[in-house]
Amino acid sequence: MIYAANFKMNHTRASTQAYLKTLEAKLSKMHSGDRVLVFPPATALTAHTGNITVGAQNAYRERNGAFTGETGLEQLEEFGIKTVLVGHSERRDIFGESQSFVAEKFAYFKAQGFEIVYCIGEALKVREAGEEAVMTHLLSQFEGIDLSYEKLIIAYEPIWAIGTGRSAKVEEIASTHAALKKHFDRPLLYGGSAKPANIKEIISIDGVDGVLVGSASLEVESFAQMIFA
Repeated sequence: MIYAANFKMNHTRASTQAYLKTLEAKLSKMHSGDRVLVFPPATALTAHTGNITVGAQNAYRERNGAFTGETGLEQLEEFGIKTVLVGHSERRDIFGESQSFVAEKFAYFKAQGFEIVYCIGEALKVREAGEEAVMTHLLSQFEGIDLSYEKLIIAYEPIWAIGTGRSAKVEEIASTHAALKKHFDRPLLYGGSAKPANIKEIISIDGVDGVLVGSASLEVESFAQMIFA
């Protein structure tokens, strides 16, 4: 299983370092084959060695340059970071990243040999239109994406279940993951209000290879509880 924590715009570098130290001490008992990824905000990126992979929530498709407010390859290299989130719904919906722009970022970081956690998801109105509409929408988010890339992890996050406290029903997760798995042979994570109370149920679903956790990962004890559920 893969357990990924997305801090979003939470934590400082000091609190992230303390978090990593505390969590790392607990991972000596981690199940064989499990992986833990942590995505702090850009100002909290830190070099880390051990069982935890630290990744970037976002980065621009250049090494450096005149791109105000962005993080480039040069900054990631300072901390030895080789994992990045691409295509998160908040980047698409709040910051207006188009599919072509997301695909350009994917291609750039693929060329750099990064591990890429690629996010897809649908809004509530798409879900309410039925499973065929959901799959048409989700597959459109793979336009320009190399699904055979060996360092690709895909995260399915129903947008209507992110930060709402509402998780998709087991049947919805199972059917969507099964349909997606017909199109690629890569690890597939579920994200969308995953928390200690429902983690066992989620990771027991066929086709779920792990979770991408938001608010429930902000407290180290909560996230550790999910890892060892």
